[in-house]
Amino acid sequence: MGQSVSPQATPAPVQQLSLFRTPLPWLAAFWKFSRPHTIIGTSLSVIGVFVISWTVVQDSGVTPALNPFSLVLPLLACLAGNVYIVGLNQIEDVEIDRINKPALPIASGEFSSGNAWSIIVFAASLSILLAALGNWYLLATILLSLMIGTAYSVPPVRLKRFPFWASVCILTVRGGIVNLGLFLHYSHQLRLPLAIPARMWALTAFVLVFSIVIAIFKDIPDIEGDRRFNITTFTVQLGQARVYQVARLVLTLCYVGMMAAVPLIPGINWLFIWLTHSTLLGWFWWRSYRVAMPNQAASADLPLTFTNFYQFIWQLFFLEYVLYPIACLLG
Repeated sequence: MGQSVSPQATPAPVQQLSLFRTPLPWLAAFWKFSRPHTIIGTSLSVIGVFVISWTVVQDSGVTPALNPFSLVLPLLACLAGNVYIVGLNQIEDVEIDRINKPALPIASGEFSSGNAWSIIVFAASLSILLAALGNWYLLATILLSLMIGTAYSVPPVRLKRFPFWASVCILTVRGGIVNLGLFLHYSHQLRLPLAIPARMWALTAFVLVFSIVIAIFKDIPDIEGDRRFNITTFTVQLGQARVYQVARLVLTLCYVGMMAAVPLIPGINWLFIWLTHSTLLGWFWWRSYRVAMPNQAASADLPLTFTNFYQFIWQLFFLEYVLYPIACLLG
């Protein structure tokens, strides 16, 4: 997955799956359809923002108002919304995915377009219903995310055609709307003043920049299909090698910026951030010199495939939603 293949290659026919006739294969295909790395990222962001909200409660001395839905409801609503956004993108990109990502369920034939539409309509409806059971902050978070996800993929808007607007979509949802919207939702649930503290702004800024890196890295292996279908990404415009160097520098600025900011922010253990983030940044650069580009074969000097390296970038993203809340707890 994630590597370019020849457009002349004809994939072997795959049997279309049914939830009732072939439940286990269908569930495995649905897991691929949901794009697991985005599911993990969404889950950790919902939980991480909850933990940060809890640390603000501890610092404020407010008596928290918790119930079983305080975490479960936004988590399920965001996961359902995530399935809608990534599923819609696969429906609109099926011809491109047959070149760039032929193992995805629609591109491979495991799901028909009709099956996929049924899934995403159900997911969007469930997401909105669950959010409506929460409060206006959660509902606004979900509705804005779904609207931007739709504008990203669907003609005639289809913002993914334009590098700048594609990046804006991803960083706006992942960095701004989800973090700030969920914090306001939790603040309402926990009876906090409806104000965004500095520790939350710092995480939001970090994730905004990191989301740009993810958006850049995502397009590097997809150059063949994007060029063929006139998707003008930065990689198509500048080439894989140059975009790769830019992405490395942007991610470095992201980590350095966080390490520079945290000593100025109350409620964060800045020493923990310095130790963990400098280690991760060094690990990132070491691995970045060992990556074979998508059009290169792995070798003794370049043992990492680009797909593995891209998964590593997502792992760094996941880790931030673990390490940063811990730093807040230790603060």
